[in-house]
Amino acid sequence: MYHFVWVPKYRRKVFTEPYRETLKSIIYKIGYDYEIDIVELEIPVYHIHMVVRGVPKMSPSDVMQIIKSISARQFFKFYPEIKRRYFWGGKLWTQSYFVETIGNATEEVIRKYVQDQLVELDKK
Repeated sequence: MYHFVWVPKYRRKVFTEPYRETLKSIIYKIGYDYEIDIVELEIPVYHIHMVVRGVPKMSPSDVMQIIKSISARQFFKFYPEIKRRYFWGGKLWTQSYFVETIGNATEEVIRKYVQDQLVELDKK
């Protein structure tokens, strides 16, 4: 299993409702279409946490390339005003991302951590 974290370009805080739910739907659909087993997905305002069960035929970088490229196209198709207002360079995501294998922590611990991201942000 892999834990991914990535951020939008310029660290824009754009993932409020209804954008958050739309982006979640887009990412889950990509997972379904490409047989990527997305175990958990949470989208705080300015970054994304995703837990993926290992896909034997894909490397973590392949997973990220697929998710980022398709999600950006689809998101901008739904919300062109967001692209014009916040992402004038035409890119939704930065080139970088964080990924770690889930080995020392149990799956439940990581899933709980991802699920709690919005709760933690609300406390701040």
